Amino acid sequence: MELNICHLYPDLLNVYGDVGNVLILKHRAEERGIKVNIINSSINDTIDKDEIDIIFFGGGQDYEQSIVSEDLNTIKKDSLISYVEEGKVLLAICGGYQLLGKYYTAPNGEKINGLGVLNIYTEGGDTRFIGNTEIYNEACNQTYVGFENHSGRTYINDHTPLGKCVHGYGNNGEDGNEGCIYKNTFCSYFHGSFLSKNPEFADKLLALALKNKYGNEVALDVLDDNFEINAKKSIQKKLNTNS
Repeated sequence: MELNICHLYPDLLNVYGDVGNVLILKHRAEERGIKVNIINSSINDTIDKDEIDIIFFGGGQDYEQSIVSEDLNTIKKDSLISYVEEGKVLLAICGGYQLLGKYYTAPNGEKINGLGVLNIYTEGGDTRFIGNTEIYNEACNQTYVGFENHSGRTYINDHTPLGKCVHGYGNNGEDGNEGCIYKNTFCSYFHGSFLSKNPEFADKLLALALKNKYGNEVALDVLDDNFEINAKKSIQKKLNTNS
């Protein structure tokens, strides 16, 4: 088996070690004998959606997001929208999350147009939401942890959140939601990187991508996740102690 993972704008949107998500997916796949090809796609690069199995869209600063916005809404627009609507796998973090929505209004008032494939929008704020965060996904009965650092406040309207905040601010510090799910597109403000402390979610993405590609459920071999699980427990312990 083989998977092609596309990393969008790795030269512009790669803060707080977000590239780690790509490396973790690659490692966990290869540990199971699955070949992985990494495709980097930046400004002026086209995307062949039929050749890609997983897309990763990382975070960046407002200036970089404004640069990406133009390319996203011209060169890559049709391919990316079709990719998402076809239910192919995409993970977006922070700035990438915001850019999948209708728009992001930066703190200086600049309006950065998003792809609009998600019915969400983000408003810039004066206060940054910073710190370790824990959320619970009731549908999966799973808990995820990560580190958030954002001033944007995202409102997901009728979309399903990735989880409800147990600790932390989440999308906007108001409604208790964190992240967003649409078909097989998953969004979050979790840096850290996200998948490093949530190996079960990495495996979820791999399993979905393999099912899309090969047409049936793929049982992934169990890996030794003690290190990752202990990292998650350490964060949960700190959060519970400080609450």
